[in-house]
Amino acid sequence: MEKRRKIVMPDAMVILFALLLLAWICSFIIPSGQFERSDGDIEMVIPGSFTPTEAPALGFLDLFLAIQQGLIASSNLIFLVLIMGGAIAVIEQPGTINAGVKVLVDKTRHRKYVLIASVSLLFGIISAVGVGSNAVIAFIPLGIILARALKLDAIAGVSIIYLGYFSGSAAAVFDPITLGVAQEIAGLPLFSGALFRVFIFVALSIVTILFVIRYVKRISDDPGQSLMGEQKFADKDMKEEDMGAFTTAHKILILYFFLCIGTFVYGSLTWGWGINELAAIFLINAIGSALISRQSPNQFVRSFMGGAKNILYGALIIGIARAVVVLMENAFILDTVVNAIFIPMSELGTIMGALAMFFFNIFFNILVPSGSGQAAVVMPMMTPLADMLGVTRQTAVIAFKLGDGITNMVTPISGVLMAVLAIGGVPFTRWIRFVMPLVFYWTVVGMLFVILAVFIDYGPF
Repeated sequence: MEKRRKIVMPDAMVILFALLLLAWICSFIIPSGQFERSDGDIEMVIPGSFTPTEAPALGFLDLFLAIQQGLIASSNLIFLVLIMGGAIAVIEQPGTINAGVKVLVDKTRHRKYVLIASVSLLFGIISAVGVGSNAVIAFIPLGIILARALKLDAIAGVSIIYLGYFSGSAAAVFDPITLGVAQEIAGLPLFSGALFRVFIFVALSIVTILFVIRYVKRISDDPGQSLMGEQKFADKDMKEEDMGAFTTAHKILILYFFLCIGTFVYGSLTWGWGINELAAIFLINAIGSALISRQSPNQFVRSFMGGAKNILYGALIIGIARAVVVLMENAFILDTVVNAIFIPMSELGTIMGALAMFFFNIFFNILVPSGSGQAAVVMPMMTPLADMLGVTRQTAVIAFKLGDGITNMVTPISGVLMAVLAIGGVPFTRWIRFVMPLVFYWTVVGMLFVILAVFIDYGPF
């Protein structure tokens, strides 16, 4: 008998190029059009201003030019990932992480699930109080260290940090960026309605922690259930006997790392620091770590470049993901899609209208994962739509924010997600298999809270 061919999941690069090709084909089918946009600090769409436009026909070369343009447009995030890869390698060089893993293994026996829940909730709170989503990239190595200590896999390590963090981001209790832009456009006081969002955060956190713990229990009971296969981490699994003693130098290196990250968190909350400042902080951390561990200049360069080289694949994926959006913008078809969807939504009732806004943002976030950018496009449309439907503007904001948050876990166009997976060493296709059930659970939670917001006439309290 002929052996069945094994179905091989396409690589993330293949998936992204297929999406890029689809966007290029759509540019010949979907009519071009644009909204007028207001001047000011926030460039907002002017409702009712959509007009068809003549866009230059995209040729075959434009398909590949979009990749170069995407790499340029996301260069700050790409270089952040490369710098982080180099910096972590410098910290690892004297065996810091190996030794730290041994300490974690010793101190977390029999308290694994409490530890996972505590770490996940901690990062959810950090995100809920307004630390930008880009900051989660800096903490992914900590999740991988924790997963190693508990003999799990890279998916577990990424999910403990990333999913916990984004449960806070989706609820956006005190998010001054995405929530702030949305509420400003809707004419609502900043951070109004916070108590309702606290309940959303609690619900999303519980669902997320239980989901992660269930996976951890499954692979703890049977390591063969790991979605990472036999290779649990991107590099070779460490053996406990290879772990050295946790020296004073190791402690200083870890304290210095946390000092650097704490500085960035403070700067992001106080001075609005972003990707560029985070990259600078990691360069400072790399150089300081080399000095603390007494690495020679040549050894420092070798360690740093080795770490950057190992993460190059994931860094390039970020640029190709951005290329999809770049191509749609070049073809002027994004605004056409938004306009076509909003027209029939105005005919719906209150509950169905609110849910339609929620599901629209789930879909639109796959195409435009930038929260503030998405708010500037859709909230000027959703605000008058909410008034027409008899839905409060606060409900429109929560429908937008929940929709914006859910598909951040899966959209391959998200630079942050691709950076996180690159640093964690998790293939995109395996991540999708793992996280899709949670996307469904979050969607159910989101629907329930949007319906509740309609029933309680959720206002700016």
